[in-house]
Amino acid sequence: MSDTGMTRREALAALAAAPLVALTWTSVEAEQASLRAAAARKAAAAAGEAYQPQFFTAHEWETVRVLVDMIIPADERSGSATDAGVPEFMDFIMIDMPERQEAMRKGLAWLDAHCRLRHGKDFLSASDAERRAVLDEIAWPRRARPEVAEGVAFFNSFRDLTATGFFTSKMGMEDLRYMGNTYVAEWTGCPPEALAKLGVGET
Repeated sequence: MSDTGMTRREALAALAAAPLVALTWTSVEAEQASLRAAAARKAAAAAGEAYQPQFFTAHEWETVRVLVDMIIPADERSGSATDAGVPEFMDFIMIDMPERQEAMRKGLAWLDAHCRLRHGKDFLSASDAERRAVLDEIAWPRRARPEVAEGVAFFNSFRDLTATGFFTSKMGMEDLRYMGNTYVAEWTGCPPEALAKLGVGET
């Protein structure tokens, strides 16, 4: 028995129960979830409170926050995935798409169970090095062992969802230097320097 209260046999059973199901979504669903997440974060901040997840349990919520920041950490260009509101985005995606909830919940459970098998503790309790060792096993589909296929399917979908949440947020669009959705008072055509770079002239 490990200090997490789960035996090796129980951990193996949890791994076997994880579905080989990808989390999928459409661009419209992602945009709606991003807008709702931003509004919820703003409302919570205005009230001086932390956002309270509606789908995730407290343990799942903290696991998600750690995992998304491992996928998109803060750098010199922008903040991390949690800074951009990705966990809140995921919470709304799960609320809006209940058919995806089982895959998310069992995927997070798989991550904990696999971490217990490898290190005797769940993902949150593991050290940074131990967490990275677990992710290294499932982050590269072509190199992954067949027995971790469920983890590969979950993590790659989770990673895609993290990127979607980040790059549909205000922070993510600024990170991309996205210039769309901006009112232009007068269109004067393509800038001459851009035309020159393309090797074409104005018509």
